[in-house]
Amino acid sequence: MSSSRIEQIIEEIEEYVESCRYQPLSTTKIIVNKEELEELLRELRLKTPDEIKRYQKIIGNKDAILADAQSKADALVAQAQEEAQHLVSETEIMKAAYAQAQDTVNEANRQAEEILSSANAEAEQVRSSAIGYTDSLLENISAIMGNTLAEVGQRYDEFSSSLQSYYDLVNQNRSELAPMNSGSVHSMQDEADDDMDIDVE
Repeated sequence: MSSSRIEQIIEEIEEYVESCRYQPLSTTKIIVNKEELEELLRELRLKTPDEIKRYQKIIGNKDAILADAQSKADALVAQAQEEAQHLVSETEIMKAAYAQAQDTVNEANRQAEEILSSANAEAEQVRSSAIGYTDSLLENISAIMGNTLAEVGQRYDEFSSSLQSYYDLVNQNRSELAPMNSGSVHSMQDEADDDMDIDVE
């Protein structure tokens, strides 16, 4: 089976992840280009329904395989019955013809059962392979998305923690400046009162 576009995209994502640089002082965290990774994931998301439809079509071929097998089996039985009828019509060898005709019908039924059995096994194998392959693709997609979500969550937590630290520091600085700001307000008020006294004189 040739490589599907989904397999190619997954390989591209794996190669891209392998090519990313590690974060400073880390051997597990990497730096990724968000737009490039999102583009690969977007294409993966678009291609997934097409791949699933493709394998659903393969599974649907089971009915075609069974219908073809049934058609061949019916043709064998009809041919055997026709031969049996022809043999029975010969009066001189009626008994032998009947026995031979019965054997022919039995053999045709046996071959028909073998064809149906083989067709069922082939159809089931095709269905199992298609389902297994599709499940494997979805598992890879799920793993990639799970890792991406985990990394995004970790980055968000780090950003939130950093922002909280800056917020606390700003409030602490304002608290330390509060007495100084209060004294400056009183001094400015006193100067304003002096100016008013001079205007009155």
